[in-house]
This record gives sequence, C-alpha cells and structure tokens, in this order.
Amino acid sequence: MDRIETGRQVLRELMGEDFLVQRAGRRNDFNAAVQDYTDDVCFGTVWSPPGIDRKMRSILNIAMLTALCRPNQLRSHVEGAINNGCTVEELREILLHTAVYAGLPAAVEAFKVAEEVLEKKNLL
Repeated sequence: MDRIETGRQVLRELMGEDFLVQRAGRRNDFNAAVQDYTDDVCFGTVWSPPGIDRKMRSILNIAMLTALCRPNQLRSHVEGAINNGCTVEELREILLHTAVYAGLPAAVEAFKVAEEVLEKKNLL
C-alpha cells in the first residue's frame, strides 16, 4: 500500500468511513492536491508509524490546534480523539492544561468546540 492509501486507511480508522465519503464528495481539481498531501504526509507518513499510539497523537493534536486557535481542525480531531479512546475527562484535562500554556482565550474557544462535538455524540 502506498503512503496515500496508508493515509486514507488511517483516516478511515480515525474518523470513520462517512468522513471519507463526505470528503471525497467535496473533492475537486482545486482541493485534490491538498487532500492528497494530507493523506500522504500527515496521515500516511506522520500518523502511521508505531512510535507513539494514536491516542497520544490525538492528545498532541488537540493541544497544538488549541494553541494555534484552529477550531475547524480541532473539531475533527476531538472526534478522532474520542475514536482513539480519549475520555471526556481526559479531553477536559487536556484543554484545561492548554489554558496555562496557550492562554485562556484559546482554551475557552477549544472548550466550546469540544463541547459541541461531545454533545453531538451524546457524551454530555
């Protein structure tokens, strides 16, 4: 399996088949390059090695996306973190931890995003 296919498999396991189907439905000549890049580099190269488990990768992503104030990507990665075994309590602690190091405004925004995902999944 090449890295793009490996990346798509990681995404499938992380986000589910529906995510890939919806994403494929939005694919066009303009965004195909970034979708392939994401599949290849992000998920095919960085997310696939066994050096750290996927739950830890999710924890890292949540912290970094909170610090960078990237709510759209955070939303997807909160869902992925749940799929990777993160509990509601762990998510709360991760976001609280970011308040100290990334700033309270970033953490408050991240709490809002995470709460939306958790409510959608009936976890709150």
